[in-house]
Amino acid sequence: MSEKSHTVAIGAFVIGASLIALVTVLFLLGSGFGKGETVVMVFDGSVKGLNVGAPMTLRGVQVGQVTGIELILRSDKAGVIMMVEADLNAKNIRREGPVNANLTEELIARGLRAQLNTQSLLTGLLYIELDFHPNSALNLADIDSPYKQLPTIPTNLQRIAQKLEDIDVSKLTDDLESISNGINTLVSSEEFQTLPANITSTMDTMRDLSDRLQEQLASTGPKLDTVLDKTAVTVANANRELPKLVTLIEGNLKVLNEAIAAFEKGMREVEGLASADSPTLYQLNTALQEVSRAGRSLQSLANTLEQQPEALIRGKRGDEK
Repeated sequence: MSEKSHTVAIGAFVIGASLIALVTVLFLLGSGFGKGETVVMVFDGSVKGLNVGAPMTLRGVQVGQVTGIELILRSDKAGVIMMVEADLNAKNIRREGPVNANLTEELIARGLRAQLNTQSLLTGLLYIELDFHPNSALNLADIDSPYKQLPTIPTNLQRIAQKLEDIDVSKLTDDLESISNGINTLVSSEEFQTLPANITSTMDTMRDLSDRLQEQLASTGPKLDTVLDKTAVTVANANRELPKLVTLIEGNLKVLNEAIAAFEKGMREVEGLASADSPTLYQLNTALQEVSRAGRSLQSLANTLEQQPEALIRGKRGDEK
């Protein structure tokens, strides 16, 4: 009985261990990027130089390799695309932090993109390079595949080739032909043909003008030196006379200031005489009144003599009564 129990315990232990191992394997396989996951990538351009077994790197570290390359002919769109399968492995990846079941999708959302790159310019072999391009568009092809699809971006050469394809070669040729015809017309014109002679004539004129200018400078040089010497003498004399002139001006300004002060004093005295309460003005008004009364008396005397000339001898008629 004990032997049977022992056998049952061993069987239960083996079954439990197997279940734990199975759950662990399933958990690791479902944890996402870097755990033996198979992914697919779709490229629009040529994949010449990319072979099965080519490495797939993430910023220079190999994280997988190409396992299959297929050409998909899309009859509905009359197009051809290249589907590449690759296995991701955890050989060179160290995981830290909590395990995310959707790690690959999270990395894609952060900008993880696949791109073809050249292993060697001599051999022309290609490999797949993974890197983060958060500003690139998330373009996924409509394909039938059970594996997760990594978005791709074109290479620099493919971008250049696309731009070259977008160039209207016919229009460019016409423009170049038009430019060529314009140049031919310009070169064949009479003005362009006479341009060298005109340039030569202009150069001769400039040379002659330069010679004349040199002659003028040679002839006017001594005169200019004489004028400069006289100017220097004049400046020296002015420097000597300036202090005297400044002293004379200062003296005249002092006299002018004294005259202005005297004038202001006289004006104040005139204002004092002309004021209403001035004694001088009062005496002047009294004298004017006396003169006015004397004038009236003289006027009365003149009127009397005119009417009664004999009044000067006999007196006024009113006095006889």
